[in-house]
Amino acid sequence: MDMRGSEPPPVGGGALVATPVQERARPTGHEGTWRLTAPAVDSSVPQLRHAVRDLMRRQQTPVTDDMLQGLLLILSELVTNSVRHAALLSPEIGVEISLGSGWVRVAVEDAHPYRPKALQADPDQQHTGGRGLLLVKTLTAEAGGLCDVEQTGAGGKVIWAALPLPPAT
Repeated sequence: MDMRGSEPPPVGGGALVATPVQERARPTGHEGTWRLTAPAVDSSVPQLRHAVRDLMRRQQTPVTDDMLQGLLLILSELVTNSVRHAALLSPEIGVEISLGSGWVRVAVEDAHPYRPKALQADPDQQHTGGRGLLLVKTLTAEAGGLCDVEQTGAGGKVIWAALPLPPAT
């Protein structure tokens, strides 16, 4: 996987490496911002999920396993949406992970201008897909976080979710 601006992967491995964009003073040891880029193809979804999971572990982010799984599910849904709906206009997608003293934010950027809307729940289950953003909004709200879609200066979009971290013990 071609990673613009990243460190080279380890010899013999194709693992993604998160590149620090901005690191702050580290009173808790895990704060900073990292960016990954990947082609808008199906195989990027699990690769990005694994890279973010490894980053969270490497940074010793104080998250429960349930919270980490929720964050990775949010990431997977957002990346999958970019791959499925934006690849024609955005052959590359960006993922940014920001860790603060009391929060974690995951953002997925693509070059497609369409601002997606979360579809409503389908109690009759007439449609088996298309509920990814609804799932993202639900998981984010249950965690006490926020999510939104913003336009980029280049005409694309960034979809992000920010979740509070548990208090340090």
